[in-house]
Amino acid sequence: MKSATDTHTKPYFAAAIVFSLLLLGFGVEVRSLHLADKMGPAFIPAFTSFALLLAPLWFFGLGIADDLRQALRSKISRTLAPALLVLPYLLFAIPLHDFHVKLALALALLPVGLEALLQSAHDKQTLLWQDVVVLTMLALTLELHLLSSAWPQAGLGSLPKLYLADVALYLYLISRRIQGMGYSFLPRASAFFIGIREWLFFAPIAFGLGFALHFIRFFPRVHSVGHIIAGVLVTFLLTAVPEEIFFRGILQNLLEHRLGRDWALAIASVLFGISHFHKGAAFNWRYVILATFAGVFYGRAWRVKRQLLASAVTHTTVDVVWSLWFR
Repeated sequence: MKSATDTHTKPYFAAAIVFSLLLLGFGVEVRSLHLADKMGPAFIPAFTSFALLLAPLWFFGLGIADDLRQALRSKISRTLAPALLVLPYLLFAIPLHDFHVKLALALALLPVGLEALLQSAHDKQTLLWQDVVVLTMLALTLELHLLSSAWPQAGLGSLPKLYLADVALYLYLISRRIQGMGYSFLPRASAFFIGIREWLFFAPIAFGLGFALHFIRFFPRVHSVGHIIAGVLVTFLLTAVPEEIFFRGILQNLLEHRLGRDWALAIASVLFGISHFHKGAAFNWRYVILATFAGVFYGRAWRVKRQLLASAVTHTTVDVVWSLWFR
């Protein structure tokens, strides 16, 4: 007879196997691009750090939040637990003799401080002043590159974003416990259908505005299937999912309860557009306009059935098509 524990751990065992295969795929792609050779001794610590930062993103998407919340029953344990997010930095910096106490303290204490701030907002399903403070701090930390020196090697620019995505997931799934984020990697046909549909709706606007604003130009190339698959996985996990967590799963979600669906969609889309101002050396208003329109369709995809996977599919498709065949 199977115990409840055996039944309960089965999905996580399967998820761990798939996660291992994902890491293997990333490793093969990195080596095929000779990035491992360029990084030299930094490769193994960097890849270890990357794997640890990707793990929460993956396992939260497969339902670990409920179990983790039950395990962290006391206020002290729930507050101190996110300090463990400093581990990826430690396993990267210490072997390379590049450890900095201030960076370690910042990475450990940032999520702890934000979690403490959100304790008074538990179970309130609308945007509160605490959320504004937390989301602003997370956004500024990313946009001002405040954590870039933690992983300074070339090719590791996505690691601070992964770290902040992990922090956001902990804060809003474990601490804040907001409903309706729709953060799940369990495949649903509706999520893929909605995601591709919204991309098709956005495509004429993207191409029309992109060419009219001289922001894009067609760059026809033939890519291998492996290269396309790698592009999809990298874009989905390192760009689309972290950004959709923030702008749709959290921001638009909480704004809906405060201002309604249409205003929430508009505000989240505008803020998403503004966050893309830095494409190039100066403020890139063309990119802001296109990203704002893109945000509308990402937000539409998410809110149909409140599935973050749907908006991530739209987001990934837009970015992959652009990066492979446009400039």
